[in-house]
Amino acid sequence: MTLWNQLLWGSVYLSVCLILEISVLVLCSAVLNRMSAGFAKPFRPWQIGIMLVVAIFIILGSHTAQVWIWSAAFVLVGAIGDWNTSVYFSLATYTTLGYGDVVLGPALRIFAAFAAVTGLFGFGISTAFLVSAMGRLFSLNGETHRARN
Repeated sequence: MTLWNQLLWGSVYLSVCLILEISVLVLCSAVLNRMSAGFAKPFRPWQIGIMLVVAIFIILGSHTAQVWIWSAAFVLVGAIGDWNTSVYFSLATYTTLGYGDVVLGPALRIFAAFAAVTGLFGFGISTAFLVSAMGRLFSLNGETHRARN
């Protein structure tokens, strides 16, 4: 793959993953809003815990899907021949762990670096979402609690 092809296809897969991440977070927000509307206010600690667990599992599903997207990309471009190694390499790269026991040739190194960038963006956006969502829940909970007293 030429440099320009690596940049183009890396950007395409990165964009697909970020669109997926944003879509999942919008869905997660709707699920949390629906759940919080069904709970009595102020929230009990177990209700906040359930909402946090639901949000984490939804986000975990998004990250897992993105690892599989990158795994498919590596298999499709012929970078890695088998799915087991491809998923392993994608997960190690996406999380920026990078063990280094599976290394791509020079013609695909830049393409693979986009998987790491995808993980950085994904984890950053997910973390910001969780902090914001939980802060909002705690804030709403405190306002409701103060209004009742």
